[in-house]
Amino acid sequence: MNRDIHGLWPALLTPVGASGEIDPERAVSHTRRMLDAGCDGVTLFGTTGEGPAFTVTERKALLETMLKNGIRADQIIVTITALALGDAIELGRHAARLGVHRQMLMPPFYFNQPRDAGIVEAVSQVVRGIDANDLRLLLYHFPVISSLDISHAAIAELVRRHPNQLAGVKDSSGDQAHSLALTKAFPALAILVGIEPDVAAVMLAGGSGSISGLANIAPRLVRRLIDAPANVSKTDLHLMTSLLALLGVRPDMPFVGVYKALLAEQSGDDFWLSMRAPLSPLDQAEEQAVRQGYRAIGELLKTI
Repeated sequence: MNRDIHGLWPALLTPVGASGEIDPERAVSHTRRMLDAGCDGVTLFGTTGEGPAFTVTERKALLETMLKNGIRADQIIVTITALALGDAIELGRHAARLGVHRQMLMPPFYFNQPRDAGIVEAVSQVVRGIDANDLRLLLYHFPVISSLDISHAAIAELVRRHPNQLAGVKDSSGDQAHSLALTKAFPALAILVGIEPDVAAVMLAGGSGSISGLANIAPRLVRRLIDAPANVSKTDLHLMTSLLALLGVRPDMPFVGVYKALLAEQSGDDFWLSMRAPLSPLDQAEEQAVRQGYRAIGELLKTI
């Protein structure tokens, strides 16, 4: 199996206006900043990108805009998660026709406790429906959001059914032991982690990289974690810890809102504060606490 998804692929924040409409120009500009900072590519419409809140038409349109503006197909992982399997298939076919073969899918999460057999069949139907030999699919494991685990047995069965199309797992469990177990159990798959403190340990165990929300704010920092996992400096550990602490500087803040507030502060562009309903921007006190915390990090911010 060709493990060809590796490196740093920020879980791209999606810029939206006050009414929730996508701003494609800002999305392209942000993508270019990520690439210029050394990222291998970007991941569109994941949970950090508010993906399930957007329609199939909107998601297709942004992908087409990215490609028309010089972002290469091999620099994009497109998330095709959707409530209806037919919509996921449509998104996957559209991306494949455009040459975007790296795709990511969260298994169905809107029924209580689906069994392994149902999860396997749902993913398998999507793979068969896309019907592309070049498809490289990442399973998206994020139990805090989806309320389900993708078991080793389910992954093994999907590898058996689709050995050429199943490329790996993006693990956002926040459980380092789980991520390490994936690298051990499935050495032929790309295992990418979403929780930044786990990146170095998983890379040392054979992991492939990270699809990271923090990379929207600190791409060079996360790049260093991936490139030199055995030599992470105390300064970088402190910087990462300080940035991630801002996610909880006030209780019960949505992580997407915190990252958008950080990007607004960093870029000087308050357009980034808006989110697509049902998510809503941070309130004024929350936003100010995040901004003040970011500024307090001081000189270290020059390295992110």
